[in-house]
Amino acid sequence: MNIIICSGIHEPELTESFRVGLLDLVSNSAIAPNTANILIYPGKDVLVLSAFHILQFLRVSVAHHRYRLTDSLESPIIFISFSAGVVGAIGAAHLWQLLGGRVKAFIAIDGWGVPLEGNFPIHRMSHDYFTHWSSCLLGSGQNNFYAEPAVDHLSIWKSPQTVQGCCVDSSIEIIPPTGRLTATEFLLMLLKHYEAN
Repeated sequence: MNIIICSGIHEPELTESFRVGLLDLVSNSAIAPNTANILIYPGKDVLVLSAFHILQFLRVSVAHHRYRLTDSLESPIIFISFSAGVVGAIGAAHLWQLLGGRVKAFIAIDGWGVPLEGNFPIHRMSHDYFTHWSSCLLGSGQNNFYAEPAVDHLSIWKSPQTVQGCCVDSSIEIIPPTGRLTATEFLLMLLKHYEAN
């Protein structure tokens, strides 16, 4: 499973915190750790908005076998993006497909105001209910998450393991009966689902 993380415009330490949490999540779960390749798009500031730059990063990563990706556009990729990074990531996902690549899923974390459409599964994670419902008006798939109680915008990226919330529009049957879980548990649910499919 290949995952590319596209962060927003914020301190790099927040993305590093998210990456470490994601690595811990993968290594402590049923996901085979040797099959999870996590790429972090290194663009900063306005470059997080650039689908072209994200695509170039992916193509170089594939061509040079960095991150152990196969030498093929057929390597399925899961995009995980945050805030302003959702803008560049959704464009890069579409460009990746136009070049013959496969997008296994697209996860937008607090991509408020960003229209999301595609012929691949799309999931939204939001720091509060208002962001959830207002963003879903611009497109979302099934299996979305919002924090309840609400948290500040950066908390859902920096420490998703502390963010409690609700899973909504669920078609995956492994959610808790209450529908309540942490943002990390929700993310793990999605990754397990896409590893199996």
